Amino acid sequence: MATHILCPPIFKSRFFKTVVSLARKEKKEIYLVGGFLRDLLVGYEKPALDLDFSLESGAIDFGRRVARRLRAGFVVLDRERGCSRVVIKDKRSGSVLTFDFVDFRGKDLKEDLYKRDFTINTLALPLSGDLKTFLDLYGAAKDIDKKIIRAVSPRSFDDDPLRILRALSLSAIFGFRIAAPTMKLIDRKKVYLKKVAGERLRDELFKILKVPGACRYLELLDDHGVLEEVIPQVTVMHNVKQGGYHHLDVWRHSLETVKKLEELIKGFEKNADVRAYLDEEISSGRSRRQLIKLAALLHDIGKPEAFEVKAGKTMFHGHERIGRIICDSVSEKLKLATDEKFALDTIIFWHLRPGYLADNKVLTPRAIYRYFRDTGKEALSVLLVSVADQRATRGPMATLSSRRKHEKVAFALIERYFEMRRRTAPKRLINGNDLIRRLKLKPGPIFSKLLVAVQEAQAEGSVKTKKEALSLVKNLLKKGIDED
Repeated sequence: MATHILCPPIFKSRFFKTVVSLARKEKKEIYLVGGFLRDLLVGYEKPALDLDFSLESGAIDFGRRVARRLRAGFVVLDRERGCSRVVIKDKRSGSVLTFDFVDFRGKDLKEDLYKRDFTINTLALPLSGDLKTFLDLYGAAKDIDKKIIRAVSPRSFDDDPLRILRALSLSAIFGFRIAAPTMKLIDRKKVYLKKVAGERLRDELFKILKVPGACRYLELLDDHGVLEEVIPQVTVMHNVKQGGYHHLDVWRHSLETVKKLEELIKGFEKNADVRAYLDEEISSGRSRRQLIKLAALLHDIGKPEAFEVKAGKTMFHGHERIGRIICDSVSEKLKLATDEKFALDTIIFWHLRPGYLADNKVLTPRAIYRYFRDTGKEALSVLLVSVADQRATRGPMATLSSRRKHEKVAFALIERYFEMRRRTAPKRLINGNDLIRRLKLKPGPIFSKLLVAVQEAQAEGSVKTKKEALSLVKNLLKKGIDED
């Protein structure tokens, strides 16, 4: 079946024209295939443009010749399967384009397309044609029109089990439903996800976390037992009952927290500061917006191990410390970057702190200083997860007044966070050299305690000069530095 498309801007670029020209000059039958054509029909624009080309053979050598003509980067991705990549930096737009060239995975185009994952990815555009008519051998256009994700063959997931998770990430990105037979296939084959490298699982999971309404797809992953194959650690949270403040078990509460977090984020859409903070890249194109949802999902992962009942009361003392340790193994499995791991640890370890601050009769400058000192860059992340956590807690013992007080403190700290970022940090009044020269102290661990105490007093406003700072140190030494 042949179908017509409008000419996209990339077709008019010298990069694409070079590929077409070389293919026609060498009389090679080369096809533009896969995701680019799918996105064209869906009307979806990716931040980075990547095109896939299939040819009968010689993909590595052809890619090398394209790279030479364009003076672009070139790399062999898979010599055995005949796969190469050309990386192009467009000086005009500043964007990076990637062209992948791959040998047929079969005797001809039809067999090659049959070995692909989903019908929506089986479109092919022959470069020898008018560049307006593509081939649709497996009903891709029909499934795109009906918004359906359908496996091309019963063996689609055998060739690459990651496709199981990709079906769900595509469903999240495009809002397509997964065909019933394909979902049954996922149910049968999901165990094969154990064989997939962690970084590949991470990339598909983070695509899901990126979309608004990610909670719906996390629930779908959970309902079909896929999530526990990706993050096995979450299984311990199922069916763990909580105390009177909660109306859900630990796992359902965690999913509800993600939902409440997304609602909270949506409410901040017009706040440029919060939006920029959430969209900040932490590693390799992955943003804090995605990571904070993962943190919300895992914030109570330490509760099952901390579970105990005393005098008829259900308690989870220290679950935030346990949770941080468990999340280290999650970070390791998903191959998160060091900055991502640290951010996840920070959010989970401190997610109770805003609630403790709200319980204080008076929120002192020293308490505020210590909060921002301890949570660092993730101060706002912790506050957002904390509010979402509170909103997801609706047991008979939870009160509206407590929630309002919690949110009042959290939202005030959010404003304070951006005020502090815009303000120049106050200059240190004293340093280690002052302790040595002026007070004749010997360097040691006590220096850190003394200097932190001075910084806290400075933040509180009780110490404003170098003389006052040195006087405070003398008093602390007289009383004993460990006294607070």
